[in-house]
Amino acid sequence: MEVEENTAVLVAIGSPKGQQETDEHLDELAFLAETSGIKTVNRVIQNLAHPDPRTFLGKGKLDEVKNFVLSNKVKNVIFDEDLSPSQLRNLERTFNAKEQEDLKVRVYDRSLLILDIFLWRAQTAQARTQVELAMNQYLLPRLTRMWTHLERQRGGTGTRGGAGEKEIETDRRNIKFRISLLKEQLEKIEKQRATQRKGRSNVVRVALVGYTNVGKSTLMNLLSGSGVLAENKLFATVDSTVRKVVFGNIPFLLSDTVGFIRKLPHHLIESFKSTLDEVREADLLLHVVDLAHPFHDNQIEVVSKTLGEIGAANIPTILVLNKIDLYREKFPEANLEEMRGYYRQHGYADVIFVSALGNENITALKQLIFERVKERHLQIFPNFLKDSYEFSPWPTETT
Repeated sequence: MEVEENTAVLVAIGSPKGQQETDEHLDELAFLAETSGIKTVNRVIQNLAHPDPRTFLGKGKLDEVKNFVLSNKVKNVIFDEDLSPSQLRNLERTFNAKEQEDLKVRVYDRSLLILDIFLWRAQTAQARTQVELAMNQYLLPRLTRMWTHLERQRGGTGTRGGAGEKEIETDRRNIKFRISLLKEQLEKIEKQRATQRKGRSNVVRVALVGYTNVGKSTLMNLLSGSGVLAENKLFATVDSTVRKVVFGNIPFLLSDTVGFIRKLPHHLIESFKSTLDEVREADLLLHVVDLAHPFHDNQIEVVSKTLGEIGAANIPTILVLNKIDLYREKFPEANLEEMRGYYRQHGYADVIFVSALGNENITALKQLIFERVKERHLQIFPNFLKDSYEFSPWPTETT
């Protein structure tokens, strides 16, 4: 049997910073769609100072999108901004006119697409609970009759309301009940995790942070010798992973956490705060950056802002500029020392260039991590002799 392709049109408002940034935003949105199993077949950009409060796009551009969707039987329209509940309802009516009953078009905004990916990627009970909670909180004010993101949780005859009650009102009550239940489950899981973290209070903790798909999981595998999933996809890692590592004779805990992204949904940040405790309670952060990305400085800003939102802005940080091999191919004349000085002027005392895939400068990174971990280790155990710690680039233990 031939499988029908899941296709989408991407829609964005032009960036005031120019076409290049608009294209980069749409490239990222297309990558998100691809990660969700959706193929992009067209992109539509409208230059507006502000989105239309009713339909996001102006009437002419909206008609253009509708005609393309209907004539090409496109299944999804994905917007690069968040849609208000009224915008979502109006757009669904527009793309699902009664005369087009053979085609059901789903309307996504950026947050919903990210939530869908997280829901698919989450593996542990905690992550699944967190993402489902965020999804329900997001959907509650946006319910429509054709919405299919949540299964009906309706039982027998006792679950329907009185005569004439709309189905959407029953859905709304069910979602509110589900949100309450998920919050209770999450509280229990968070208490268990808090107890686990207390048992690790005498061990130095190091956390990998960064924009999604910059090479954190690959670096995690190099530093710890573990087998963390590393894919060229956005949000390949949703669940936090913690490994015990020993360089020489100093043990520390290394954690790989979910990658950040531009306009990360608010509900997702709120729900994931317990998972991000691995970041907030770390003694040292390794901020990994894809140096070869044309907008890597914007990505650094996004990560820094998110760290501030979760209360982790003041943790000592090593700026790990990854994919230096690809960067040199693009810019063979680049002065890396000038770049190092630039980032030091912007608050990063420790700056190092590496290639995780090419295994370049990894030993120097391990040495730097060892020195910073040793400083913190001596604060925890001040009676140990400073000179008794010796560096070794190979992890002598991982669990």
